[in-house]
Amino acid sequence: MAWSLRLQGVGNASAVQLGSSMATIERDGASWLTIDCGNEGLSHYLTQYGQMPHALFITHTHLDHVGGFERMFVSSYFDDARRGKVRVYVPAAIVPLLHQRVGDYPNALAEGGANFWDAFQVIPVGASFWHEGVRLEVFATRHHWPETSFGLRLRGSVVWTGDTRPIPEQLARHANAGELVAHDCALHGNPSHSGIEDLEREYPAELLSRCMLYHYASREEGEELAARGHRVAKAGDVIALAEPTAPTAQA
Repeated sequence: MAWSLRLQGVGNASAVQLGSSMATIERDGASWLTIDCGNEGLSHYLTQYGQMPHALFITHTHLDHVGGFERMFVSSYFDDARRGKVRVYVPAAIVPLLHQRVGDYPNALAEGGANFWDAFQVIPVGASFWHEGVRLEVFATRHHWPETSFGLRLRGSVVWTGDTRPIPEQLARHANAGELVAHDCALHGNPSHSGIEDLEREYPAELLSRCMLYHYASREEGEELAARGHRVAKAGDVIALAEPTAPTAQA
């Protein structure tokens, strides 16, 4: 069984030309679990797969990561085969924030009779959850405010940090099995995002060698990061992943 990571977008909230940060874990070339759903990223997803995601993990609720939910609602609610079946895994701490951002509007349909979340199967998650028989891990990251942003680990295969400052302690625990680490990083850091000097200062060389940087500000900035010797993600990239060592239901 072949696993891969397809990048729908790699830019920050202002880098529309790079697509909003979003990725899909694939199994045998098919969409398996999608991470976030910004508008630009969702457009790239539709171009690739020809349909909306069937399963999502939400890292946090800034609109460049959840702005595609209204399109998702329309496509799912009016499709009897999808209504209520699109799985949305949401860290429990941010369920209220997600509802405030995208679900809390009087009448999801003008004619009434529909709740926004009728279109989805919302699954609040804690430190781990099961998806299609595979156990994934969830961990807190450092973005704006405690307990408002989270990363995702498919053990032995890939770690997705979401938006974050450096998190050496978390990655020592949640990226200790040789995983590819897709990490928030721009040329210059700020109080809510990592800069390359932050990562070079706080991460050991072995961890940095496994990092793939995304959420940068422009193509030129990506080229500067690459010139420093780092692996830089590009929208549309498909990265082969190692076979996960995560627990499975069969085991």
